[in-house]
Amino acid sequence: MLSREDMIKLSKELSKEGIMNKTRKELGWEVHHLIVIRDKFSELVRKSEGIEIIEDTLEEIKASFDTLMDEWDVGEEKEFKDLFDEVNISKLTLITALIENGYVEGEEKLKLIKKPKLDELEIELRFNIDELEDVLDEIEEKLDATLTTELSFMRKYFVEVLEIEEELIKRALEIAGRYATEESLVEAMFVGIGKSVLANTILAIAEKRDKKIELIETLLEHEPLTIEGWREKINIYFDEEAVEEILKELQKMGYLKVKGNRIWL
Repeated sequence: MLSREDMIKLSKELSKEGIMNKTRKELGWEVHHLIVIRDKFSELVRKSEGIEIIEDTLEEIKASFDTLMDEWDVGEEKEFKDLFDEVNISKLTLITALIENGYVEGEEKLKLIKKPKLDELEIELRFNIDELEDVLDEIEEKLDATLTTELSFMRKYFVEVLEIEEELIKRALEIAGRYATEESLVEAMFVGIGKSVLANTILAIAEKRDKKIELIETLLEHEPLTIEGWREKINIYFDEEAVEEILKELQKMGYLKVKGNRIWL
C-alpha cells in the first residue's frame, strides 16, 4: 500500500463487501545497485564509443540540450511543469547537471544564468546494473565507473485477504486496484491465486486423509502444483512449514479443525 490511510480505507471497503482481511505494517527496504559514470560530456562521448546503451543515452541528452537551449533565454525563469511536461530522464539528467555546474539556479522556479557549452558540461549518468550486464567489463575498462548501492528504509503497509474462494479474491483485487500500486497488485494477484489453489488442494486431500502427517506427505508428493492457461503457466512451490501455516489459516476461517495429528472438516 502507498500509505497507512490507504491501508485503512481498503480494509474497510473489503470488510463492507464481506471479504475477511487483516492489516499489518512492517519495516521495509529497497535495494538498488547502480553504475554511476561522471565526466565531461565530450569525454563521455569519446570514452563510450562502441557502447551502444551509453551512446544512445548521450544522444538523448544532446537532443534535450539543443531543444532546451533553443527555448530558454538567459535570465528567463521557468517553472518545473514547463520544463517537464512528461517524464524525461535525459532532460532530468541534463537539468541536474546545469544546476550542479552553476548554469541554472532557483527552487520553485529555475533561472538560466548563462548559456553552457555541452561538451564542457560535467554529466552524471546512472544505470541499474542489470541494464549494463552485457557491457560491464567494457565499461570498467573504458570509463571511470562506480558501483553505487542505494538502500532505502521505509514503513510498508499491507492488507492481507483471508479468503480462499476465487470469486472473493477477484473482487478483493478489483477493490485494491484503487489503492495499491500496480506492481503490488500484480504480485497480490499471483499470491491470491496460489494460496487459493493450495488451500483448496489441502481441503480436497483432507476429505480422504484425516491425519495431518499423511495429508502433508500427500501434498508434498504433488509439489509443485501447476495452473495452466492458454499461453501461461503458474508453478506453485511450498514446503512443510508453508503447509502448516495454510492449515492454521484454514482453521481460523472455519474450514477445518486440527488437533494433534487429526484433521476434521
